[in-house]
Amino acid sequence: MPQEFRRIDVPLGARSYSVRIGPGVRHTLPEVVAETGAARVVIVSARPSTWVPDPGVPALTLEAKDGEADKTLATVEELCRRFAEFGLTRTDAVVSCGGGTTTDSVGLAAALYHRGVPVIHLPTSLLAQVDASVGGKTAVNLPQGKNLVGAYWQPKAVLCDTDYLETLPPREWLNGYGEIARCHFIGAGDLRGLSTHEQIAAGVALKASVVAADERDSGKRHILNYGHTLGHALERATGYAVRHGEGVAIGTVFAGRLAGALGRIDEARVTEHRTVVASYSLPTELPAGLVPDRLIALMRLDKKATTGLSFVLDGPRGPELVHDVPEHVVAETLAAMGSGPQDDRTSTSDTKGAS
Repeated sequence: MPQEFRRIDVPLGARSYSVRIGPGVRHTLPEVVAETGAARVVIVSARPSTWVPDPGVPALTLEAKDGEADKTLATVEELCRRFAEFGLTRTDAVVSCGGGTTTDSVGLAAALYHRGVPVIHLPTSLLAQVDASVGGKTAVNLPQGKNLVGAYWQPKAVLCDTDYLETLPPREWLNGYGEIARCHFIGAGDLRGLSTHEQIAAGVALKASVVAADERDSGKRHILNYGHTLGHALERATGYAVRHGEGVAIGTVFAGRLAGALGRIDEARVTEHRTVVASYSLPTELPAGLVPDRLIALMRLDKKATTGLSFVLDGPRGPELVHDVPEHVVAETLAAMGSGPQDDRTSTSDTKGAS
């Protein structure tokens, strides 16, 4: 049985659920499944079968693949077909086990199958535990852009077992730290020096409070996209050689520079963005070979860009979504970030492993 764990509630009325954080919490899965009333479950796992405990009811286990290449509508269709073959009903449940891409694709399949079946997430990467598994956003990619097809579908529970993190390669720790670093600028405070357990809990608590106030991204929830507009563009422009957290890290530095260029924050705050990101050993400059025009074209496809270029930026009222940012200011800010020799952290040599 798990040791003592931290519980953080996401208060959403009838859709409320808890996030459990700590070593061994995956072993509470049978208890969570029983609470849903499910007679059987489908487990979709990108990890070895031994990573998922017996759910306490009959189960079908399907193999998943973590990675942007498999985060597609074709993957979702195949999952739904397998759900149907198993005879899964609305009163049953789906369990995901893997990184952020697995959480997203399995979450979307659960949202669509029978117009919604309960889903329980067992995130296995730092990125998925601190961010991707919480909040109910599910989505897959199109060739035209990242996360363009999705739905809001809150899980029944999230079990962030920190024992899973013991297997992560160094680059996957960095991938998660990108989301933790950006939390510094959206209300979580300085998380540097805290234990991983405390950093995850702080990130989840922040996200839970924001999602409770704005579940469907109509206002305050935009702040969670801090650093993501450029981050997603960097992922696309490099064929996902830049990982999500790395892109968010660079995007966070860029957001600070852009806010400074627009006169929203002073130079000390601009510098703070780079200092915080660098303190996690994350990249702070654009990868070599990327030109502003290409990145701007991709950022125009961002879901928030309803009128012109839009970014979540720091300012006198804190972080907020800013529309119609002048293109020449964006281009000048990108150009000023430089693009020296490609950093090892954004090479393709370490892209395998948990994600």
